Amino acid sequence: MNNKAVIAMSGGVDSSVAAYLMTNKGYECIGATMKLYSNDDIGISNKHTCCSAEDVEDARSVAYLLDIPYYVFNFSDNFKENVIERFICAYENGMTPNPCIDCNRYLKFEKLFQRAKEIDFDYVVTGHYARIEFDKEKNRYLLKKAVDKSKDQSYVLYCMTQKQLEHTIFPLGEMNKSYVRKIAEDIGLINADKHDSQDICFVQDKKYYDFIEQYTGKSYPEGDFVDLNGNIIGRHKGIIRYTIGQRRGLGVSLSNNPTFVLAVNPKDNTVTLGREEDLYTKTLTAKNINLISTKKIKVPIRVKAKVRYRQAEQWATVTQPDDNTLNIEFDEPQRAVTKGQAVVLYDDDIVVGGGIIQ
Repeated sequence: MNNKAVIAMSGGVDSSVAAYLMTNKGYECIGATMKLYSNDDIGISNKHTCCSAEDVEDARSVAYLLDIPYYVFNFSDNFKENVIERFICAYENGMTPNPCIDCNRYLKFEKLFQRAKEIDFDYVVTGHYARIEFDKEKNRYLLKKAVDKSKDQSYVLYCMTQKQLEHTIFPLGEMNKSYVRKIAEDIGLINADKHDSQDICFVQDKKYYDFIEQYTGKSYPEGDFVDLNGNIIGRHKGIIRYTIGQRRGLGVSLSNNPTFVLAVNPKDNTVTLGREEDLYTKTLTAKNINLISTKKIKVPIRVKAKVRYRQAEQWATVTQPDDNTLNIEFDEPQRAVTKGQAVVLYDDDIVVGGGIIQ
């Protein structure tokens, strides 16, 4: 492989320092910002979002300082299809998606990877906090947690393939965030003190259901709140406004007890409510799976699993009944396991794989 690398530059401090580190290692680098959408098209301001003109200028400025070519690649059509429309479809079908995972899957490590190959660059480099290692014994690339556990992003990278891992570099995986900012300050980067971007870049200064209604032009009909026995106990304002575990904004209580969303049911346009103890479950099924540390889980294995990005990992046993399914049984009941979120499996620091909760 050659030593030519495309640096995915968002305009933030992490990708900027990643670019600096790669040039220091002697790689031939170009900086690339992915244009994912037009701010005006989705009704957000031009500030404080990863696709703003300000961010493009920050990335361009860093590339100029590092003396590397800089480009903006327009992937807006692909982002619309594979991130925004998937996001909307999930909510319309009673699920709660993680669009950052889809962005990594379909944009950073598919479209940008493809573009790098087209221009004969062997590596894609990002500012993610994670590590990649090659296991000679398994003859597989491994995805591992970052050294800085408070910034670890391996959860949103679980769908990377062996080919993508082979051609990806995460220069920040061995570093703490504070040290990354110090590097940025020491070399005079203009974004050294820039705040980290928000999770959902295209939902800016508004609630996600406001974005969906504005983007689609639809109004989602009211329906019934029901209890676990199917009894009608109130009216909801449209299913896209609710997610598993939600307590606020319901306007309904059960016998004066705290009340939570247990299920969102698009087929009959109902939302099921119940008590907090009803939120817990020990089992889940995941589909659309990707395994990294192994080709197939042939026998039940012990792992630690997390069902949302900020959750602490929990002990579980996982089986794989077919090529696209994982069945997971936790040692202890888990709160608010949510359709559409990812479950990611770990063996210590190593990402075993993951899938989408059904």
